[in-house]
Amino acid sequence: MEVKISSKFIAELIGTFGLVLFGCGAAAIAGVDTMAGLSGLGLLGISMAFGLSVVVFAYAIGGISGCHINPAVTIGVLLAGRMPVKEAIVYIIAQCLGALLGAFVLQQILGGQLAGFTAGEWAYGANGWGSKYQSEYGTTAAFVTETVLTFVFLFVILATTSKVGNSTMAGLAIGFTLLLIHMVAIPITGTSVNPARSFGTALLAGGQALSQLWLFIVAPILGAAIAAVVWKVMEPKGDTIA
Repeated sequence: MEVKISSKFIAELIGTFGLVLFGCGAAAIAGVDTMAGLSGLGLLGISMAFGLSVVVFAYAIGGISGCHINPAVTIGVLLAGRMPVKEAIVYIIAQCLGALLGAFVLQQILGGQLAGFTAGEWAYGANGWGSKYQSEYGTTAAFVTETVLTFVFLFVILATTSKVGNSTMAGLAIGFTLLLIHMVAIPITGTSVNPARSFGTALLAGGQALSQLWLFIVAPILGAAIAAVVWKVMEPKGDTIA
């Protein structure tokens, strides 16, 4: 049964909203120890929040839109010849709007602290690099990290969702890949591999998060494009994708 483009738009919007709310929320709200003495999630907990978000929505909306919830994924799928340009544009618009909505809800929640909340640089789980960000890695390290890890992410997605992959386990494989990616990249860039996720938080955080947004658009798209080319070269003959 053919799914309407409007349904795909809504699915991608909700999925990306959830990814930002749960993933960035885990980092911004629960990433550190609370005033009540509860231990924060830490690097592993935040990584799990992002990975599990993808798993959850892969099985919730995968049958509707494929659960891209990431412009880099959509561009990689487009370049691999699996979707039309017009549909890809609709997906990317939905993803950016969903990410912005997720960041906005997160902003409202954080602003509700009785003691007040001051949004510093890279607020709301925004991505970044350089002085005073995480472990203070430079621009080159940040760019290489985002490009290579997005390549790996897209390669896993294209492989597991192909006819030679195990599609029934694709959601788990993709979610666990994102978890592993976060375990490596959080200290470097906070982990993007998703232009929409970076866009939503940077737009509301402003400052350096917004000025550094370009890297989290360019590097993931480059990594996705490379993955699409590599997969098309090595894709087994006779493996036609609907």
